[in-house]
Parts: sequence; structure tokens; C-alpha cells
Amino acid sequence: MTPAKHPALDGHRAALRSIARVVGETVPEQDPETASRGLLRMLAEQRPVVITGAGVSTDSGIPDYRGPNGSLHRHRPMTFQEFRDDPAARHRYWARSFVGWRRMDEARPNPAHRILADWVRRGVVSGIVTQNVDGLHAEAGRAAGMDPNLLVELHGDLARVVCLHCGALESRRALDVRLEAANPGFLQRVAVERDAVNPDGDVTLDQRWVDAFRMVGCLACGSVELKPDVVYFGENVPRAWRERADELVDEGRAVLAVGTSLAVMSGFRFVLRAERAGKDVGLVSLGPTRGDTKARWRWRTGAAEALTWLDAHLH
Repeated sequence: MTPAKHPALDGHRAALRSIARVVGETVPEQDPETASRGLLRMLAEQRPVVITGAGVSTDSGIPDYRGPNGSLHRHRPMTFQEFRDDPAARHRYWARSFVGWRRMDEARPNPAHRILADWVRRGVVSGIVTQNVDGLHAEAGRAAGMDPNLLVELHGDLARVVCLHCGALESRRALDVRLEAANPGFLQRVAVERDAVNPDGDVTLDQRWVDAFRMVGCLACGSVELKPDVVYFGENVPRAWRERADELVDEGRAVLAVGTSLAVMSGFRFVLRAERAGKDVGLVSLGPTRGDTKARWRWRTGAAEALTWLDAHLH
């Protein structure tokens, strides 16, 4: 007898496998001089699309997931199935996010964000597809006068909140005002380390603080089933976002991935798409990536350091 299928459970298990994926060495490291000069030629001649990950934002004080000091060493992100189906887990997230989000909100673009925004404005690269949800590429883009249509936030933005019950949207800052009114003195009583924030915008809290936290409801329907408007592990990237990212990748004559291990398929698929089209792939990462065997150029260094050097040597 064939066992019954449980889509939610299957999705949760798949998400856990994605979270736990370890990206190991598959090819020898490339000589930094060879890699950096190759990437410089790629930028000068091929107008690549740029795929970014958490390593671009570490210099803004936001940790990555899989780096040496990444948050996965101390914290497992909640899967979409847990968030959607477990009211206690959802309440725990919002209590933790109430404290952690303001640390994310204080983060500002670093040189990597600013250089990439300037490259888009100048036409050095054809656009940016980011897996980050911190909004820093968009902020840098506004300051640089970059065309916002040339940025795809593939996994959404923590600055927006969506109601899972009715679909209404609200800004995270507006929600925060309502949460502060519902939880007077909460932030003053809770003390956490400044570097304890996770890439998904929450921090670890004792259960007593979770229990003391009061959630507020959707302004449109009153439901407390509110969710950051971001793609969780175990959740599909919305079709419109995915298709716009595909368009940017197809418009570029190469792909440059910066600050990402490409462990998650939603980012790695663009490297595969480039490979199928016969396009060059370049990588800038502190450690190994899932795309190493597909890449022509592989520079093992930090995002800001690499982009600063490349920008200084572009003509």
C-alpha cells in the first residue's frame, strides 16, 4: 500500500535539507591574480548580471548564513511550513523579530552595495539579482540614481509585511509602531548582544520574553497570521520575481555571483542558466561555492575588497 503524501511535511523536510547543505571544495582554488584580472575583463567586455548573497552585507553588520561566523552555527531559520502552520512558532518569530528587526533597520549600505549600484547606473553591469532581504541594494540604488527596475530582490524585503489570511500589505515600520504600543517597555527590559541578530531579522530570546510578547493583528482583517514579505526556506519564489530575474540574467552576457555560496537552488539556477546559454560565470566568495565547477573565474576574497579593487581598475 502506497503511503499517503503530505505536501507540507515534504516541503518542510526539503527546506531542512536546503538549510543543512554543506558546500565543500570541488576544484582547486584559482590564483587570485588570474581570477581578479579575468573578472576585470568580464566587467569591461561582457556587461554581466550580478547575483548577490549575504556576503555582500556582512560589512554592514548583517551576518551571513554559511560563512565561518555565519548564523547557521548558532541558529536554524524557521521553515515556511513551520511559520504558516504553527501559531506558537509564528508568535516566537515575531517576539524575536520585534527586538532584532531594528538592528536590521539600522544597517546601512557598505562599499560593495554602493559600487554595484554605481555600476548599474553606468551600465558596467546589466542589473542585480539579490538573494538578500535587507533592502540595502535598493537603498544604495536610490542614492546612486540607479534604475530600480534593474534590481530584483529575489527573496523579498523585510521592510514589508503580508497577511497570510487576506494578503494585505503593511510596512514593517508601521507594524513596529503598533507593536511598540502593544508592548510598552518590552524593548527596554530585553537585553541582547548587538551582533546576535540573524540574517532573517530576529534574535534568540528566552521563552519568558516570548511569552510576555503581545502580537497585533492585520489592519485589514484582524488576523495575527502576519509574515515578513520574504521567501522562507521551503517556500517558492513568486513567479513574477523569478521571471524578472530570468530576464535580467538573459540580458547579461555573463553572470557574476558575489558573496554567495549558491547553496540554495533559487540562486544556483542562474549559474546553470548561464552555463546552458554558453555564458561565462565569475565568482567572488570567501569560501567554496556550489558553482565552482561551472565558473571560469573564481576569486576567493571578501565582496567589498574585491569590488573596490575591480572598480579602481575599470577604465
